[in-house]
Formats: sequence, C-alpha cells, structure tokens
Amino acid sequence: MSNAEKGSLYEEALKTLREAAAILKLEPEIVDAIANPEQALIVSIPIKMDNGKVKTFTGYRVHHSTARGPAKGGIRYHPNVCLDEVKSLAFWMSIKNAVVGIPYGGGKGGIACNPKEMSQGELERLTRGYSAAIARFVGSDIDIPAPDVGTNAQIMGWFADEYYKIAGKHEPGVITSKPLSIGGSLGRVTATGRGGFFVTVEAAKAFNIPLKGARVSIQGYGNVAQPIAQYLHELGCKIVAVSDSVGGVYNPEGMDPLKLVEYKEKTRSVKGFPESKEISTNDPLTVDCDILVPSALENQITKENADKIKAKIIVELANGPTTPEADKILQEKGVIVLPDVLANAGGVTVSYFEWVQNRMGYYWTEEEVDEKLKHVMTKAFKEVYEIAKQYKINLRTAAYTLAVKKIFEAMQALGRI
Repeated sequence: MSNAEKGSLYEEALKTLREAAAILKLEPEIVDAIANPEQALIVSIPIKMDNGKVKTFTGYRVHHSTARGPAKGGIRYHPNVCLDEVKSLAFWMSIKNAVVGIPYGGGKGGIACNPKEMSQGELERLTRGYSAAIARFVGSDIDIPAPDVGTNAQIMGWFADEYYKIAGKHEPGVITSKPLSIGGSLGRVTATGRGGFFVTVEAAKAFNIPLKGARVSIQGYGNVAQPIAQYLHELGCKIVAVSDSVGGVYNPEGMDPLKLVEYKEKTRSVKGFPESKEISTNDPLTVDCDILVPSALENQITKENADKIKAKIIVELANGPTTPEADKILQEKGVIVLPDVLANAGGVTVSYFEWVQNRMGYYWTEEEVDEKLKHVMTKAFKEVYEIAKQYKINLRTAAYTLAVKKIFEAMQALGRI
C-alpha cells in the first residue's frame, strides 16, 4: 500500500464519526474538534545494528483525545507504520475506551520496522531508543502505551525499564500488558477473547439466538480467538471451522478447541488437524455457521464475500475486519455485527484494571478481574443495544454514537468546545 493510499485511512476512519455526529445533531465545527488529534510526535531513533552499522528508524506517538482521561493505546512495530495509520488507530482507541466507559482518551504509537527481521538485541535497543525519545510524551497520568501488532510483554518490560531510568522513579502504571513479575494483571492474556465472549452471550439473549448447539466459525486462531472458542464450547457451541495464516480445518460435527490449541502448538498451524476437512485461510468466513468470529487482520469481510456469509452474528475480535461496503451488505441481509470497538474492548479494559492495580499497589485475583470485566462488557453492550433500538441504527453506528456523545460531553465540561 502506498503512502498516498494510506493518506485516506484517517478519512475512512472518520466516516462513522460523522454518521454518529449527524444522529447527535452536532455542528460541523464540533465534529472537527472531536476529529482532529490533539498532538502528534514524530521521532528519529538511530540504533547500532548487529552488523555494527547504524540504522535510523522513524517512530510515532499520537494523542487523539485526552478529554476523558490520559491517552491509551498500543505500540505497533510494522513496516507499514506511518502517521496516518497511527492517527486512525489513536482515534479508534478514543472511541473504544468511551464505548466501554473506562476513563481514558485515545493514543497510539509505532515504529516503521520489520521486527521479524531483527534480533532480540536489535529489538531491545530499538525499544529503549523509542522509550527515551517519547518519554516526555507518556506517563501514568499522560499516556499509557501497551502492546499491539509486532510487540509483546517483553518489549513492554524494556520500554518500562528505560522510562524508569529517565524518570528517576519506578512507575509501573506507565505501560500495561507487562509480565506479571513486574506488575502485570492476572487475566490479561485471555481478556480480549473473554470480553468478546461476554458480549456474545448478551447479544444472543437480546436477539433470541440459542447458544446451545450454535455453530461457530473462527478466522485466526491465536491468543485472541482461542479463549472465546473455549468459553463458547463450554456453553455447548460447536466449533465447526478454524483457520490461521497457513490454512484451515472444518468439521460440521464440531472440534475440541483445546485439542486444536495443542495441535497448533506442536505443528505451528491448525492445518491438518485430525478428523477434519482441509479448508483455506479465508473459508471460515463463508462456511455454514451461526456465529462468525473474525480474529485475524483488517478488511477480511468485503463487498466480494459479504453476500456469501451465512452467520447470524459476527463477533469482530480483529480490528476493522469488515469494510464499510461489506457492512451495508450485511445490514441488508439482517446479519448482526458486534463491532470491534465493543467486541474486542476486553483487552483494553483489563489493561485499565492493570493500571488501577499499579497505582494502588494492590493486586486482584483472577476471579475479581473476571467479575469486573463481565460487568464492564455487559453494561457496554446494553448501552449500545439501547441506542441501536432508540435510533433504529446498527450496533456499529450505535457504539460510535455512544462514544462520540461521551467525548463531546467531556470536552464541553472542560470548556474545550
């Protein structure tokens, strides 16, 4: 994708904001105030590579909004990272945090690099360089990063250590999704899938879709999808199709999600799982099922395949898996879409719990984390569902309407608009 094409990504991201603003009857100048990011930082990070040569990387950190609290959002390491992408992701974090009602604004960061081609030593030096470069831009009351594509708990640990040295103090609340040994939260690893599960259960009740015997199809079988597969299986759902980047498997009688995990750990893919038919990576999107869970990359459900989807409910655990054109087709077909800004917000919610625990210096049991997560996700679904009914709109537009109203009210209360 060229930079020219990427330049339109932020405008695409703002389309649903404008729909929500029209429902709320907000003036165009108010929409502009909400749409534009507050601050954007671009940094150069020269590091010594293993071959002894110095290579300079470009890093970004964007604060979209801090009206509702400190900025919050991940750090992405990927070759395609650019300012427009980071701005869009920061905007989506503002929406997501407002939908579930946690007291954060939206932020995002990233470095244009290919972590798959870098050694552990190079990644550590890059991370420490980035942490030092943006140290004045982050903090537990300012902006709290977390992992995203291409980053993990270890990278968060390096980031935190460098920040502590610069700040001259131990401040674990500066970053979330850390290893447990340095202040991470119990329940964080399964949080996104667990949150999606709670929303699915509420949606099934609201739309009278029985879960016992419901057929579930999943695209992407990593850390996000594996927990929801297990929880739905325990409720009596059948996991009929699963795929990853290598291939997929299908069995209309259902498959054991834990055995799929064990098989994938041994072979690095679900492809070839015993007693199943081989399918492609994208086939789970269109197999005969009741619940479809896209958990891989963005833009997987498009105008080309949307009319072939047979699911009654789509649970968006990936970020942006459905294009706007596909959304319209799905709505006409009567497919219920649980949007990403609601369905996958369990991860950032437990990151918020981690931040709260860090600031208190008091840590909760996994049961306490789970109970609090269920409360947040259930409440958020009910609020979005009520708005959808009130305005006769789909759940995505309803989620944005709820979020934009909260951001507008916060900006108004602060006297910013």
